[in-house]
Amino acid sequence: MLALTADQYAAIASRHPQVLSPRFWSLWRVPLLGVATIAYLLFCWWVFGIGQVLSNTNWQIAGSYLVQWVTYEYRPTISIARDGAMAVTFPRFDPIGPNPKPEWMTVERTTMQRHVVSPKPAETKTGGFMAGNSFMVPDATPAAPANEPTVRVEEVVKRAEVEFSAGARLVVSPDRIVVERNGEALVVPLGSGDDVKATGPLPSWAEQKRAGDRIIVAFGLSGWAQIDRDAVVIHRRFPGWVNFVFDTNSAFFGKSAGEVMHLLFAGPRLDPTRSNLALAVNDFLYNPSWQHLDVWTKLLETVVMAFIGTLFAALVAFPLSFVAARNITPNWLANQTAKRFFDFQRSVDMLIWALFFTRAFGPGPISGMAAIFFTDTGSLGKLFSEALENIDGKPRDGLTSVGAAPIAVQRFGVLPQVLPVFVSQTLYFWESNTRSATIIGAMGAGGIGLKLWEAMRTHTNWPNIFYMVILIIGTVFIFDTISNALRSRLTGRTQR
Repeated sequence: MLALTADQYAAIASRHPQVLSPRFWSLWRVPLLGVATIAYLLFCWWVFGIGQVLSNTNWQIAGSYLVQWVTYEYRPTISIARDGAMAVTFPRFDPIGPNPKPEWMTVERTTMQRHVVSPKPAETKTGGFMAGNSFMVPDATPAAPANEPTVRVEEVVKRAEVEFSAGARLVVSPDRIVVERNGEALVVPLGSGDDVKATGPLPSWAEQKRAGDRIIVAFGLSGWAQIDRDAVVIHRRFPGWVNFVFDTNSAFFGKSAGEVMHLLFAGPRLDPTRSNLALAVNDFLYNPSWQHLDVWTKLLETVVMAFIGTLFAALVAFPLSFVAARNITPNWLANQTAKRFFDFQRSVDMLIWALFFTRAFGPGPISGMAAIFFTDTGSLGKLFSEALENIDGKPRDGLTSVGAAPIAVQRFGVLPQVLPVFVSQTLYFWESNTRSATIIGAMGAGGIGLKLWEAMRTHTNWPNIFYMVILIIGTVFIFDTISNALRSRLTGRTQR
């Protein structure tokens, strides 16, 4: 191959400049694509107001929500009366159980005389209109005297200390509240007024929106507290899921793993009507805090919803795809009718179909299966028909030339080519619909999606929500693995 000299190259360039000069697109395509990308991103930033969204986002609340997914809280309230009497109460459904005496709370008690106003007894009247079968008889009972305070001795709390972490604690006494964290101290005296005022400036971990309003003190992952004039609400947080196995109502509540195992296999019966093992299984499945049996039943309902909907869609799409394929059914009207039917079904999103069938059939898995069936019939029908239109026609021609029946031609000339593809696509849709069934379930189609949505609406059951999310992820992972293995065997590929 001869190399051109500079003079020869210049001569060719002068005779054919359009060949050797670079084209506009080849020269400027990279800068133009970069400018177009930047312009598009700026347009999206402006249209969706991303800057305003980021500026208004409360990342602290978002982080708090994430922390609540993997932690639980105890919420005692330390109430402070005007006469200095204090009391510690836990919510009725607090996960700490009956007779709470947590190690992280120290309570000192004493007795004191309190002036208590007894409730006024109900007045009974024997007179009046039609009283005692008499007519216009005046009242026979005089009005009760005004209530007078009585003095009685009561046991009250004189000091309560809550330890949040090393170096972080909150001490409540009748005259003041002291909060310590990281070597800093916050003192809130309790006077006769209704305002909450700290002595000195608030540290960085305390917040008061308005003067005299309640003070919120944060202790990081250990929790937080709300200080009012007459009460201190504690939110003591711990990692993990509380009462996941046994609820406070269970006879096994509060026992260690060793004690539970001993009761299951060697200990005396806790319930004379059944064994301890049966009692433990019942208490676990019907745990009112976690509702394991109900959650697993809803998850199974979601899996069945996805399986039945996908199966029926594949069964209907299979014969219709032969009608839609032009090389199988050489009839323009039949082809177009089948294809437009597929377009109608798949053009409406599965979520819209779910809302429609929920109104028609009511909430439940039937609506979810119908939504999956309608959407996937159109999608699978289109994919099946396109696979049929791309088959090799030589096996069909060979069978036709030897006089095989039309059914035999399709059975032995077409089906072996497309059946692995059909099954592979159906398995993929089944795997995908396992995820989609959760979404349409939240719209009223039943299953674990509806239960997940109900838990999210409370804005409190975040550990339960995370529990269901983990179950959904695990289920999708299992069916994804099964689907990949089956598709690999059908297509002859080695699974990685």
